Amino acid sequence: MMTSDALQFYARHDSLTDPAGFARLYDELPAALPALCDVLSGLIVHTSWAAKYGIPPETPLPRNTKPVAERLAEVARLFDGPLVTERPPLRRPFGTCRDFALLLCSTLRHRGIPARVRCGFATYFAGRRYADHWICEYWQGDEGRWAMADAQIDRLQRASLGIGFDCAKLPNGAFLTAPAAWRLARSQAADAEEFGHGYAGGLWFLHVNLHRDLLALANCQVSAWDMWRDADEAGKSLSVETLSACDRLADLIIDSDTSVDWPELRPIADGVRVPPWQRRSVERELARAPAN
Repeated sequence: MMTSDALQFYARHDSLTDPAGFARLYDELPAALPALCDVLSGLIVHTSWAAKYGIPPETPLPRNTKPVAERLAEVARLFDGPLVTERPPLRRPFGTCRDFALLLCSTLRHRGIPARVRCGFATYFAGRRYADHWICEYWQGDEGRWAMADAQIDRLQRASLGIGFDCAKLPNGAFLTAPAAWRLARSQAADAEEFGHGYAGGLWFLHVNLHRDLLALANCQVSAWDMWRDADEAGKSLSVETLSACDRLADLIIDSDTSVDWPELRPIADGVRVPPWQRRSVERELARAPAN
């Protein structure tokens, strides 16, 4: 069961979710979660969906995740008006699923509701059966459990994907957290190659998302693990020791909602902030450096 300290940890802003001087923009947002998600889904255009919104193909599409305060400044600069006012796509900034998750997490924490960003895989997109994705979890005090919401999905995406469920309370199986996905693949209940992003998939990508989810739970929603495209082929081979370590990590993260207190995981998160391919790169550079 989640402790009161853990819930307080997720009810407080971190450096990425803090709206800072733009908190006033939250005042007119709807109280009901489905309506809130509808508003947030119209503040950003997801880069992968840009063409569907009529964005010209020559338009630059930056994907970098920004702190919520910077994102809100960008939203306000492109369209001067309350957040509840519908914005034309060309008057919205570009981002990815993580930006929508951070925005929802920020608005909920602003209301004192424990919320956290999760990394994992969604089952409701075209392409891979389990697509790399980020959503927001929020604490349901009356039920004593976490629920999931996807603030990215708007009317256009809902129609395009044939989604009929409530994205403000995702049904079981719609989204798998990275540790749950790791368990599923390792038990061979699902093919590891069905999990991924674009050309990248398999156990190696699952292990990337496992670490990104751990760090997100430590309020480090952006990390060096996001540079997974920089890993060379040699670095994508997982040793028996690494597989076993990931098995234990997945179990610990899942157990953190029941029997393991979150502070026990924080030192582990601190120890994995630098991915192995970056460590090897630094080691190679040090080896080439002339001796003093």
